[in-house]
Amino acid sequence: MAGARREAADAYQRALGLLVRREHSRRDLARKLAQRGVEPAEAEAAVERLAGQGYQDDQRFAESFARDRTSAGYGPVRIRVELAGHGLPEDAIQAALAACEADWPALARRQVERRWRPAELADPARRRKAVEFLLRRGFDQGDAWSAVRSAPDEGVDP
Repeated sequence: MAGARREAADAYQRALGLLVRREHSRRDLARKLAQRGVEPAEAEAAVERLAGQGYQDDQRFAESFARDRTSAGYGPVRIRVELAGHGLPEDAIQAALAACEADWPALARRQVERRWRPAELADPARRRKAVEFLLRRGFDQGDAWSAVRSAPDEGVDP
């Protein structure tokens, strides 16, 4: 009996140690505990206890993750896919993206402005490459094409 309690406490302490470093989703936390040799039932109990105490919160994780990825220049499509990969439900993903309050078209334009001079975007091949870049970063096609077309024309000779 004492051994089972010690193992449960060990699982809890390991999970708490992971959460001290950064936020984790429930699924990620349970997976990391399993990788460290914690039995699945003990891992789930530890994660449940931490969630009950407010140390682990999937919504807080989703919002933090979405803010970080947005500030790194990623678009909503990619952030949505990555959050789903962490095992989060669609409503949590929607709420996290809404909490970002990001201006996705403006963010796409900033990404284009950081990487290409306006004169370079006069070339259709370069415009395509810029759009492909934005699509890989997770912007939708409308925002990607709009960002490339709205690049300032100063310095472009007619």
